Amino acid sequence: MSLEYALEKYPSQVKLKDGLMCVIRPLGKRDEAKLHKFLVAVPEEERLFIKHPVSDRALVREWCAKPDFQQNLPLLMLDGAQVIGQATLHQRPGGWRRHIGVVTVLTHPNYHGRNVAKILAEDLVDTARHLGLRKLEARLNGERKVAIRAFEQIGFRKLLSLPDYVLDMQGHTHEYVFMGMDLGTAEEYAGLG
Repeated sequence: MSLEYALEKYPSQVKLKDGLMCVIRPLGKRDEAKLHKFLVAVPEEERLFIKHPVSDRALVREWCAKPDFQQNLPLLMLDGAQVIGQATLHQRPGGWRRHIGVVTVLTHPNYHGRNVAKILAEDLVDTARHLGLRKLEARLNGERKVAIRAFEQIGFRKLLSLPDYVLDMQGHTHEYVFMGMDLGTAEEYAGLG
């Protein structure tokens, strides 16, 4: 199934655990300021997996200006005009891991405990199935208990946990948690039927 077909459902309305109605949609060209504001509000220990410094406004501008949804599908959850959650499905166009997607999720600290991460991750799981992916991975540091629980609630399981394995920008060690999910991709999703 094509990515274009998978994107037809956006923007979509969702209800948080507390009843707040929000919108999920892909990252757009005009999202630079609100995405940057969101990223710097998220505590550093929650964004350890981001390979680039999010304080670099030019980098965020580039992400918004040239999104490549075939390789990275970034979704935003918005409460009005404010970004309250961000999740990305990372894909590989070829190679021995082309059937595996990687899911990353961040939640604004003021919206923790309201199922933002769970809703965004569920949305990406559905999209991954439609794209024919067979497995998903998530890599987190151990302090992200809420995100780990959200992933477990939707079917991910811990595959590996290594204490003191990853380093933050100050050189402090953190537990590395590697999670996986077998999508059991149905033929109807993979376009084989």
